[in-house]
Amino acid sequence: MKSFQKELNRRRTFGIISHPDAGKTTLTEKLLLFGGAIQEAGAVKSNKIKKGATSDFMEIERQRGISVATSVLAFEYRDIKINILDTPGHKDFAEDTFRTLTAVDSVIVVIDVAKGVEEQTEKLVEVCRMRSIPMIVFINKLDREGKDAFELLDEIEQKLNLTVTPLSYPIGMGYDFKGIYNIWEKNVNLFTGDPKKDIEDTIEISDLNSGELDDLIGNSAANNLRDELELAQGVYPEFNKDAYLEGRLQPVFFGSALNNFGVRELLDCFINIAPTPRSKESEERLVKPDEDKFTGFVFKIHANMDPKHRDRLAFIKIVSGKFERNKAYLHVRQNKNLKFSSPNAFFAEKKEIVDVSYPGDIVGLHDTGNFKIGDTLTEGEKLNYRGIPSFSPEHFRYINNADPMKSKQLAKGIDQLMDEGVAQLFTLELNGRKIIGTVGALQFEVIQYRLEHEYGAKCTYENLNVYKATWIEAEDEKSDEFKDFKRLKSKFLAKDKKGQLVFLADSQFSLQMTRDKYPSIKFHFTSEF
Repeated sequence: MKSFQKELNRRRTFGIISHPDAGKTTLTEKLLLFGGAIQEAGAVKSNKIKKGATSDFMEIERQRGISVATSVLAFEYRDIKINILDTPGHKDFAEDTFRTLTAVDSVIVVIDVAKGVEEQTEKLVEVCRMRSIPMIVFINKLDREGKDAFELLDEIEQKLNLTVTPLSYPIGMGYDFKGIYNIWEKNVNLFTGDPKKDIEDTIEISDLNSGELDDLIGNSAANNLRDELELAQGVYPEFNKDAYLEGRLQPVFFGSALNNFGVRELLDCFINIAPTPRSKESEERLVKPDEDKFTGFVFKIHANMDPKHRDRLAFIKIVSGKFERNKAYLHVRQNKNLKFSSPNAFFAEKKEIVDVSYPGDIVGLHDTGNFKIGDTLTEGEKLNYRGIPSFSPEHFRYINNADPMKSKQLAKGIDQLMDEGVAQLFTLELNGRKIIGTVGALQFEVIQYRLEHEYGAKCTYENLNVYKATWIEAEDEKSDEFKDFKRLKSKFLAKDKKGQLVFLADSQFSLQMTRDKYPSIKFHFTSEF
């Protein structure tokens, strides 16, 4: 039991979130570099570095220079086992990110020094705030000209509604960027622009008023730093670990991920303060990580990780107990026992088989079609973890088969990609035509690309004028009102993948009219009601 508690205490599972292009994937790479997991970190866009980012393994990500699927990476650093979930920043894949946030214990928010707080960051931080997930903010790209440190801290407080406290502070910025003063460890890290040198050279300065600081960075920069730090300590609250863990206080770090600068400070502080695996609410009760019985839930499904083998992996977050290879576990929704002979742990595209996994870990299970997003696995107890809804899509298109010889492949491809949660499939009641609904328009391209390259099936799209899809719940399905609704709206009715009835409204006006006309029918914007 003692070793189980030890394993539990050395786990940290977190997600990295931000607006696209703030440097999320680059930061992930640099964290892996410190874990000794990779020898040379690749950046997503820079042409100087020929190596692509390790965490982007789908072909379309390499072509576009963006991350479209959440990847799971694990590494060890100072005897702490760290699991990172790198999420897509692009708003078209927000749904994937929201689901991933159900599986993390804390979050690092990346903000671009020049652009400040952007729209996508606001949405994601709001989700974290609703769930009281502890957050650390990393302000990136300090080697470029950007906003003043105070201006940024104010913007984070106002726009994201957070209470911040800086734990490191920049000395200059952009062209004048000299380095970082680490408030947490009381030392100075000088910026040379040489990524290999920058990692090691920290100089301890416990007394800011000593002449040593002037010798290092020059008089004016030293005086400036003293004034700003004094102001910062007057304005911002002192760091308090409990307030951070309860989601009431957010520490801020400054750095440049591309130059590997300020990342070690972030990581060292993170492993000290970040939470170990947290308890999770299920529909039946609160489940604590140190319970001896295993429970876990599926938060993501990825088809065709390896195009040579048509494999599907279900990503499971372990909430409590130990997950053991070759042991039978109950699949709660299907009420049947399943055994897994080769559970995988991840390092981007490298996978290895693990015998035992602990709470906080993410395990990939080979799936032949048993799993859906949100499914629960237990050692026999009937538990259902909640909080992974499907959102009402905003873009709709008919999907047509472009190659009649490949209709079987197309059907299978659509089926598997929808299980993965890339988009949602609706089948019209009237004529059985298939409609794909997505949160963002870029997903249509991804679906088309993956159908062709992974399933050998070609599809075309046809525009469809739908404003919103809403899930229908009737108080009494035999009532005249419901029958009238079904008769009059028959051409706007469809079934989703689970067979639930969905109303496809063609405008905001018609949705409002329909709601007014049929008061006993409920219209839901998420599928989880």
